[in-house]
Amino acid sequence: MGLIKIVGGLLIILSTSLIGFCYGNRYSKRMNNLIYMEQCLKILETEIVYGAVPLPEALSNVYKKGNKKVSFVFEDIKNHLLEDKTGDIYQSFKSVAGTLNEKLDFTKEDVEIFLSLGRVLGSSDRQDQEKNFKLILNQIAILEKEAKLERDKNEKMYKNLGILAGIAIVIILL
Repeated sequence: MGLIKIVGGLLIILSTSLIGFCYGNRYSKRMNNLIYMEQCLKILETEIVYGAVPLPEALSNVYKKGNKKVSFVFEDIKNHLLEDKTGDIYQSFKSVAGTLNEKLDFTKEDVEIFLSLGRVLGSSDRQDQEKNFKLILNQIAILEKEAKLERDKNEKMYKNLGILAGIAIVIILL
């Protein structure tokens, strides 16, 4: 009977710890994905502003050159843009908004900044495009700093909370 209690207690502590680590890792994942997104946007900026590459090809190049954890989004945008045939870039960006929330743990603010790129992309000359990219990259840099602060504040808390919740449940059950 005592062995069953010990094994049960360890399983409870292990499972609540795992839950805490999963919640805590979401903050690190968001921060890393923002960094990868910034890198992808810099590649896109280079392709469009300096290389004068057509948008579908530029999006494909971002997919090939960027970190695959994030760059798949640009391939999805390219595919939607080619399938849609209306040429509405914003709608193509909007089509991946759900993916940004689900797979990359982006917040609404993160997604809105990404969508703002879709609103202005292709609507002006290269000089204005460069200014728009600079603005969006600055906004993402600010979001990265906020994400780092959130991660530092919350990640450790969730991990410790998972462990302590498991210990508390075991104590209550004993």
